[in-house]
Amino acid sequence: MKNLGLIIRREFLTRVRKPSFIILTLLAPILMAAVMFLPAYLATLPGDEKVITILDESYLMDIYDKGNEEISFKYLNPKDFDFETAKALVEGREDYAFVHVPVSEGGDPDFIARNIRVFRAGDLSLSVESYLERSLEKYIQKEKLKAEGVDPEVVARTKTQVNLRIINTEEGRETENATIVKMGIGYVAAFAIYLFIFIYGAQIMRGVIEEKTNRIMELMVSSIRPFELMMGKILGIGALALLQFVIWIGLGLLIFTIFTAVFIDPSLSSGTAVQMEGMNALPDNAAFDIYRSLQSIPFTKVLLSFLYYFFGGYLLYGALFAAIGSAVDKETDSQQFMLPLTIPLILSLIVILRALDNPDGSLAVWMSMIPLTSPLVMMARVPFDVPTWQLLLSMGILAITFFGSVWLAAKIYRVGILMYGKKPTFKELYRWTRYKN
Repeated sequence: MKNLGLIIRREFLTRVRKPSFIILTLLAPILMAAVMFLPAYLATLPGDEKVITILDESYLMDIYDKGNEEISFKYLNPKDFDFETAKALVEGREDYAFVHVPVSEGGDPDFIARNIRVFRAGDLSLSVESYLERSLEKYIQKEKLKAEGVDPEVVARTKTQVNLRIINTEEGRETENATIVKMGIGYVAAFAIYLFIFIYGAQIMRGVIEEKTNRIMELMVSSIRPFELMMGKILGIGALALLQFVIWIGLGLLIFTIFTAVFIDPSLSSGTAVQMEGMNALPDNAAFDIYRSLQSIPFTKVLLSFLYYFFGGYLLYGALFAAIGSAVDKETDSQQFMLPLTIPLILSLIVILRALDNPDGSLAVWMSMIPLTSPLVMMARVPFDVPTWQLLLSMGILAITFFGSVWLAAKIYRVGILMYGKKPTFKELYRWTRYKN
């Protein structure tokens, strides 16, 4: 155990003093926030104005409909232009697109719908195509209503938009629905575990390969057992990951505290304010709605589960990464062994999208029991307050599999670190596991 402690200390201190670790720890939350919010922000930026010229020979559209902020409609008078002259005019002006609405046959709106054509020198933007379709469908629907003797204005006045107020009555308590918030927490937690497994698993593998290449490994195994060496490296790098995680949690709590202090009225965040009877009397406050939704989430359960699956997943995959590193001489030789580890993680990322939409579905439940996928899939389900027995069963299976993977990895590791100049196969790795001490 003394040697194990020394190895853990060495692995931790060697990496924590690196400038790259300090920079990544401080900048990663900012970069992750940028990755999450920058695409949404960029999507809200106005684009270049697109001028679309329309020749409406059926007088279907309202000439006062000028489009929206990005798409500008300009109408040609059918009395002054026919199709050919209008098309030539548009090509000369280099407008974004030209729309031709033909004359209706016998006043049939469906004929118009089937024969509207859009001309453009190049591919049409999907957003423009969607906007044109919605606009034209609206006008054609009006024509159909007129044909049936129904006043379109009456129909427009009867349209109603319903905004459902969803109340969660689980465990006899009435709380505000927080599905979107839970989906966000589940996805971020699962994706964080995915990143940690890959980043720190790769560090373990590279560390083993580097020490093996430098022949440092031969000196170390003369005084330390290979199992202690492998576990020391895994636990030392795991402690480094824990430190980084604690710092990120601290920064997150600091941001949350500042958010609630700035945007939440203290009188609204009192315990009585969350009672449903009082909700109707509260003012409309978007920030308070978010705060109220957060109170329905089992944060203690989410945090403890995250720590368990974070370390459970890391230790499970970390042992296998160490075994792969010991079996090869160069990182490029590790690709053939990486595939069996990568497939479950990629599959987990795909499944968590289903799990977030239906956390109690059969696929989500079964995948959260399989140890190679449970760290991500179960973590995506936990914010939805999964049954305790499912959580405990998943944790138990993961723990048993972890001990099995460490036992298997240790057998490969003790042989692999002393093997040089040969590319092993899966068959050879299996033979290594059968060697006796």
